[in-house]
This record gives sequence, C-alpha cells and structure tokens, in this order.
Amino acid sequence: MPLSNEERKQLEELEQELTVEDPKLARELLSGSLGPSLPARAVFSILTVSVGFVVLILGIALQFTVLGVAAFVLMGAGAYWLVGLRNHRGRPGRPPG
Repeated sequence: MPLSNEERKQLEELEQELTVEDPKLARELLSGSLGPSLPARAVFSILTVSVGFVVLILGIALQFTVLGVAAFVLMGAGAYWLVGLRNHRGRPGRPPG
C-alpha cells in the first residue's frame, strides 16, 4: 500500500529532524551500514564467557584457585561486553528516545 501525501510529508519531516538531531546516525541509516560488528562482538562476548566457564570448571577440578579466579574474571569481562553492546555506538548514558 503506497503512502499518502500526508504520510510522505510526515516521513520527510522526521528525516529532516533526525538529520538535525543526530547527523551521524542519519548518515549510517542512509548508507545502510549499521554495523556488522554488533553480531561479531556478541559472538566474541559469548565465546569469552564460555571459555571462562570451561576454565573455571578446570580450575575447580584441579583445585587451582588462581585459575578459578582468573576464569571468573574472564567470564565477568565477557558478560560486561555482552551487556555493553547496547551502547557500542559511543553514546553511553544517553537516554532513549
């Protein structure tokens, strides 16, 4: 279903407002390159947590405390990266909307 003239006009106004408010985001949307890095970072984060978990189990099995602590830190870093993906565009703390 095609847009009516009124809808088309509203869409153009929204585009202009976006360009004024956040020109970098507007350029990214127009170029279509919203970042294949997001899935890559997610995979890396999940992989880091998984490796940390395996190393933690190994540290427990070997009763090697330092290895267990290092694995826990590795898992924490992976989880931090995974949660931090929302703000990966360099706008931490910016309110939504």
